[in-house]
Order: sequence, then C-alpha cells, then structure tokens
Amino acid sequence: MAELHVYNFSFQNLSQKNMSFTQVFQHIKRFMEKDRNGSYKLMFGTDSQVHSSYTRFITGIVIHCETKGAWACIRKVIIPRKMMNLHERISYETTLTEEVVSMFSEEKKEELINIILPNIYKGASFSIEGHIDIGSERKNKTKIFVNEMVSRMESLGIEPKIKPESFVASSYANRYTK
Repeated sequence: MAELHVYNFSFQNLSQKNMSFTQVFQHIKRFMEKDRNGSYKLMFGTDSQVHSSYTRFITGIVIHCETKGAWACIRKVIIPRKMMNLHERISYETTLTEEVVSMFSEEKKEELINIILPNIYKGASFSIEGHIDIGSERKNKTKIFVNEMVSRMESLGIEPKIKPESFVASSYANRYTK
C-alpha cells in the first residue's frame, strides 16, 4: 500500500510531461540496456528559487553514461510562500531529494545493477549520487550545513556531492527554478 504514494509524483523533461515514477524508471532501465558495458551514475539533486509570492523547488534525476550521454527529468514543487530562511530551504531541498531517492527501492536498484552485473569485469559500473546545492568554501553561506546534509545523503546509502561537484542541483535543476 505504501507504494501508491510513489505514483502521485509527476516528472517531466523537454520531450515528455506528466511522467509517473514507473515511466521514469523504465526510461532509466532502457537507457542502461543500450550499453550493458557502460559506466553509469544515477544522480539526484534539488535546487530552489524564491520568487515574489512562492518558492519553486526543482529535483533533477540524471542517469549518465560516460560513452552514451545522459537521460534526465525533473520534478517541480511549489511552496506558496517566500521561503527566506536558508537552513529551512536547504533542508527542504535535501528532503525532496531524499523523497525521490527513496522511490528507488532495494528491488529497483537491484534491477538496475543486474543490467550491468554480468559485465563488471569488462569495466561496467553503477553508482548513485546525491547532489546537494551547498559548498564548503569559506565565503559560502551554506558551509555550516554541509555536515548535516552530507550525513543525510550518506544515511540513504548514496554518495553525497557538494559544490563544485553537485552539478545536478547547481546546474541542471537550477536552470528550471527561474
């Protein structure tokens, strides 16, 4: 019964609107099946932008293969107020990323790993990353949240990435927050 929640999410990209999680997962599987020897990274990240009367959050899902390019989509969430508190906004970005990551159950991850598993000795690989739109540089206002948000990603069993390596959040998702 808990799985029903998953299907209420709507994803989109430049060629498709209103995709269900099931459709997104099928796109990712088909992308990986094109090259079972590929080196794949499944990456997630969320960015936000405060507008005049609302805050827009965009979560990106990107499956990338070094030799075959990438397939990607986004999920949009609008909060009907200006979310000015930086910690609240960064924390909510991380929560939205966690929600999407959690849709990839152990069974789903296993399905993806099984695509490349017979070819790991030929160089095939699969990893999952959580991209967080924060940085640890001295001047970065978000550096005080790095340990907290990185720990949250690690608790999901995925590799956390912060700026400048968190491009799914800071570049791909960011493009759609405007």
